Amino acid sequence: MVYCPECETDLDIEEDEVDEGEVVSCPECGTDFEVITTNPIELKAVDEDEYEEDDEEDADKEESEDGDDS
Repeated sequence: MVYCPECETDLDIEEDEVDEGEVVSCPECGTDFEVITTNPIELKAVDEDEYEEDDEEDADKEESEDGDDS
């Protein structure tokens, strides 16, 4: 069993159901965690600012790729 590092709720995640780097959310407190290792499962809280910056970088990359098709 894996427990949420924030609120200690059972997250009901199996080692074979997740991959390293995947982001999972706690249904109780809503905190997002990145899977650091899968055996055993180790979670690290996702820094919201860093997570949003990654999303923005992905969006910027997609926009620049779309613009190259002219």
